[in-house]
Amino acid sequence: MRKIFFILPVLLVAAGGATAYLKFHKRDVLPPGIAMGNGRIEATEVDVATKFAGRVLSVEVGEGDLVKKGQILARIDAADIESQLRAARAKVNEAEQSRDAAAYKLAQAESQYVLADKDLERQLVLLGKGFVSEQTVDSQRMTRDSARAAMSAAESGLNSVKATVESASADAERIARTLADATLTAPKDGRVLYRLAEPGEVLAAGGKVLTLLDLSDVYMTVFLPSAEAGRTALGAEGRIVLDMAPDHTVPGTVSFVSPQAQYTPKQVELRSERDRLMFRVKISVPQDLVRKYLPLVKTGVTGVGYIKTDPATIWPERLESDLTRPAQP
Repeated sequence: MRKIFFILPVLLVAAGGATAYLKFHKRDVLPPGIAMGNGRIEATEVDVATKFAGRVLSVEVGEGDLVKKGQILARIDAADIESQLRAARAKVNEAEQSRDAAAYKLAQAESQYVLADKDLERQLVLLGKGFVSEQTVDSQRMTRDSARAAMSAAESGLNSVKATVESASADAERIARTLADATLTAPKDGRVLYRLAEPGEVLAAGGKVLTLLDLSDVYMTVFLPSAEAGRTALGAEGRIVLDMAPDHTVPGTVSFVSPQAQYTPKQVELRSERDRLMFRVKISVPQDLVRKYLPLVKTGVTGVGYIKTDPATIWPERLESDLTRPAQP
């Protein structure tokens, strides 16, 4: 009798464990046409770097801050470039004054040519009536030709000065663009992942100041065996279940399927999985959903990605949530 009372609790514990195992195992069972894989939330990283060598004057944001496209992130000391810009603009002004003087000289030469040409016409009329000699006409013709040559020279001089103005203006515009690059702005909406430089540091051209996460491109990367990857189409429906929020299934779309097989990452624990060649697949989160929950979006969060390899398959109820169902009117 004592032996029976001893065995009964053991059986009850074993039965409870078996029930929990079956419940958990049932939860992991997927209908045909749905593949799954472990992964983590990722986003495209964008480096914000200097275009020219200089000292960092200020960094306006910190790690973890959300930034908007066009927001000022950092400033680089550009005193030397400002001096170059002033000198370039002075050259533009000087060239424009030379252009105006050359234009006036050309106008004067054109007037002299017109006058000389009319005088020649009058002398030819007088020559026909016998009032002037051939020598007088020839002299006037030479005057007219000299005026034409002076006009051509003045026109060439004006074109040369115009080219100088264009060159000086182009230099000034180039320096102005370089000066604008001293203020580093966010190329798109995102979150600051790393702050890589501090005020006072001297960076070379291309020196990184910040690394941003492009939150318009949030996705989970999973690895699927060749058979399942072969049945996965671009644009296929996906679901993402995060470890930190298992009750809030996130909808997604397959945006990339690797054309080449590769080994799964080292964080996969099972040897049998590491030994198999797998295909990398990205499940992208809709941009409107990312924007709606932008303050909550974080990369590096682990979870499980699910993909429909058969469009006719219906998602299990446990892979549906208020985020995946159409909004009620």
